[in-house]
Amino acid sequence: MIIDKLYDRVEEKGNVCVGLDTALEYIPDNVVKSCGSTGDAVFEFNRSIIDSTCDVAACYKVQIAYYEALGMEGIRAYSRTLKYIKSRDSIAIADIKRGDIAKTAEMYAKAHFEGDFESDFITVNPYMGFDTIEPYIPYVTNRNKGLFVLIRTSNRGARDLQFLNTEKNKKLYHVVGEKINEMGKKYMGNCGYSAIGGVIGCTHQEEGSRLRSSLNTTFFLIPGYGAQGGTAEDISIYLKDGNGGVVNSSRGILLAYRNEENGEENYGECARKQCIKMRDDIWKLR
Repeated sequence: MIIDKLYDRVEEKGNVCVGLDTALEYIPDNVVKSCGSTGDAVFEFNRSIIDSTCDVAACYKVQIAYYEALGMEGIRAYSRTLKYIKSRDSIAIADIKRGDIAKTAEMYAKAHFEGDFESDFITVNPYMGFDTIEPYIPYVTNRNKGLFVLIRTSNRGARDLQFLNTEKNKKLYHVVGEKINEMGKKYMGNCGYSAIGGVIGCTHQEEGSRLRSSLNTTFFLIPGYGAQGGTAEDISIYLKDGNGGVVNSSRGILLAYRNEENGEENYGECARKQCIKMRDDIWKLR
């Protein structure tokens, strides 16, 4: 199962998930000037980051909004990036956060688990109801795909809804997490985790240990590290024996070259160094 592959990559390479949230302004000027189009520049930048980090990163998260914002050039770069990740036998998480129902959700599933935008995992939003997840399940069952369902996110506004108390005297995000954990037990890998994982931001520490304990078969995608304020100490609460989650970093890795002299000429190597530093900081706390 895809979750076993991800678990094994974490064991082998560490917890780093490289976020390819590639804005045009992140790309060194020399790369942009050497490419024939904005789409080519985005893909060339991504390709170099992937080549430089694939032996020290567990997976890659590709945030579709950055590519949609560039129009057709960006969408082509998005597709090329996903295909290149696959060609390197790496794992791709498409961060699309879809949250619709019925036939619309079926079409989203087809779009992002097949064809030009095929990925290994996608992110989905359950806050419209759990029938938003059902159309993706056939791909989990029959096509070796996985989901990361939003449970508790890392943004400040998460408190507006996700932290509301329910009748059971639990936060809403905790009720959502328990339902996802129970749903996921039908799709377990040999590693002890489900192919239906959860997004758990590391910037809110309340009930961290309780979440990890109660969602004991849910593999976590953990945003919030680095630029959003999360630390390795924060991350450690959400892991079990150093596994059970991948930790996303986007700007911290993509823009690492800006912290080094002549970094623009070696932006891939700068990204690699940052991946290794992040990996080692998390590993120290296992």
